[in-house]
Amino acid sequence: MCCDLKRRFLLLYATQKGQAKAIAEEIWQQAGAHGLEADMHCMSEMDKYELETEKAPVVIVISTTGTGDPPDTARKFVKKIQDRTLPPDHFAHLQYGLLGLGDSEYTFFCNGGKTVDRRLQELGAQHFYNTGLADDCVGLELVVDPWIDGLWLALKEAFLLQKEKEDMSSAVSSSLSAAPPIVHELNLSSQVENLKIEDEGVRCSDVLSQKLDDICLAAPAIDTEPSLVHSVPPVSQSALNVPALPSEYIEVQFQDTHGENPHPSSLISEGSTFEVPVTKAVQLTREDAIKTALLLELDVADIIFDYQPGDAFCIMCPNSASEVEELLRVLGLSEKGEYFVSVKVKQGTKKKGAAYPQHIPQRSTLKFILTWCLEIRAIPKKAFLRALVECTSDAGEKRRLQELCSRQGASDYTRFIRDSNVCLLDLLHAFPSCKPSLNLLIEHLPKLQARSYSVSSSNLYQPGKLCFVFNIVEFPVCPTRQVSRKGVCTGWLAELVAPLLHPIKNTVDTKGGSFSTQKITIFARPNNTFHLPADPSVPLMMVGPGTGIAPFIGFLQHREKLREEHPDWQFGETWLFFGCRHQDRDYLFKDELRRFLENGTLTHLKVCFSRDSSTSEVAPPKYVQDVIRLHAKEVTRVLLKEKGYFYICGDKKHMADGVSDAVVDIFSMETEGDKLEAMKILAMLREANRYLQDVWS
Repeated sequence: MCCDLKRRFLLLYATQKGQAKAIAEEIWQQAGAHGLEADMHCMSEMDKYELETEKAPVVIVISTTGTGDPPDTARKFVKKIQDRTLPPDHFAHLQYGLLGLGDSEYTFFCNGGKTVDRRLQELGAQHFYNTGLADDCVGLELVVDPWIDGLWLALKEAFLLQKEKEDMSSAVSSSLSAAPPIVHELNLSSQVENLKIEDEGVRCSDVLSQKLDDICLAAPAIDTEPSLVHSVPPVSQSALNVPALPSEYIEVQFQDTHGENPHPSSLISEGSTFEVPVTKAVQLTREDAIKTALLLELDVADIIFDYQPGDAFCIMCPNSASEVEELLRVLGLSEKGEYFVSVKVKQGTKKKGAAYPQHIPQRSTLKFILTWCLEIRAIPKKAFLRALVECTSDAGEKRRLQELCSRQGASDYTRFIRDSNVCLLDLLHAFPSCKPSLNLLIEHLPKLQARSYSVSSSNLYQPGKLCFVFNIVEFPVCPTRQVSRKGVCTGWLAELVAPLLHPIKNTVDTKGGSFSTQKITIFARPNNTFHLPADPSVPLMMVGPGTGIAPFIGFLQHREKLREEHPDWQFGETWLFFGCRHQDRDYLFKDELRRFLENGTLTHLKVCFSRDSSTSEVAPPKYVQDVIRLHAKEVTRVLLKEKGYFYICGDKKHMADGVSDAVVDIFSMETEGDKLEAMKILAMLREANRYLQDVWS
């Protein structure tokens, strides 16, 4: 149905992994119920919209990727608007509202959205609605939902103002052209306790008002605490505002069982992939360590795979075979695992921009799709939960799924789904009457992503070899998870290299020969900044507790080889701050670090052990940030006087942020300035790429 042109707005999205697109689709779906028409396009489709002549309000949903970059689908757009020859009134006619997506675990939070927002402002565009910045660290929905709720009133005010301008243009066109649009203010908080959602008339989302005696909530009286499958008042007694039911758009048909699956590497579009053998595996931690760390060595001698210490690379990994079999069993599809599947876009689907999922091969078996294509461990989004409601026959289970995807159940969703790392299998075990169709899984489960790891070696030191280090990730049994699980990639790698780790009982097969060498598929993911200084005389400080030490072993190997080959060169001092739980259980690369110290490659090694008891009167420092504070004068000298480099690798939330706070305090104390000035100094170091982070959440 064609709406009045005056009620049309342009809706642009730029996405990396699909979240921004899903949110844009939610806005598109809700627009109709508000008498509006959203003209939705991916930001990369620049031939389908023209901001230079756009008179309607523009709504932008944009994510952030990498270390604060706009997503790939926004690169051309950003490059175009960053043209410095554009006049400052280039977009003076434009009214827009922007929703940025990001993760505060990373330094440049929502920088993709902030970059576009800032540049549009510089070119004269004006907000008709305040910018929203949603944080995936605490839950995007905490900002996204109220932002969308407030959008409709802001749009209607923008249309009203536009109509008033047009009606009066003949008399006061010159004065009205300069009048700023009404900005509908929205104060958003990512804190659950500060978030209050009011019902404002009829929304596109479903409003469910159910009496308790109409549904089977057979919870015993002793259950006073909520859980994944059980709610308590006020949620259990509330009328619910749930998302609109997503339109189905995939059609699946089973075919014959003849043929071959494509090679998994054909699923990668990021560049050249290489299948390389694993030539060595070493367990770096003792058996009684809390976490198990492994070092793997890959043979890259026969491929063109240049890397620098500090670079990262990606590994293609499959989902757990046992989890795939379990999922097939729960779905009642065990007998069809080897059937080839035909996937098509449904004719007549109401989903805007419905397209064939590019991560699903044109011809492959069901088991291949579940093993190599879909992230079956993904935390289900609320839209997926909403779709699962329609596949659930038990009334009590249906009600609880409705609660978990509703506004009223937002804190339950965060606690029992998001924070508990619940996946589809967990939900199907918790809600046994839920029987989703295969097309629903393909529609809602994201693409299985390759996993990224930091290189822990130097090609100069070990030509043709590439090493990396990882902890085997563990997800223990808990109230929301019936069985313990290992990380998708780390668990797979650990199982793959078990024969190398335990050669005595595993090196010989039943025919008396040696085990065949295991191979994995990798591709490059260069890091453009996390490298050694080009000038070897520049001093550097490295902070890498736990497996965060990995890239710095490559740094030190490289420096050691350069010192051997160039005895006449001048090398700056090198500091390494390392920490672990126990000195005798998980002190990674202890012997190598001692060697680097003895031969002068490493100038200063400062270590700490957070779980070891101490008999000294003064407690030793527990964490690397504590050790750094003890060397405040040296940190200030190296970074501010000698123009050195500072590197951090490891966990962001529990380490990197603490290190940054310590450095700010050091600058404030040593320069006798206030904290704000110290933060500006740190920001300048970041800008100059002399304070560098390779962190993960």
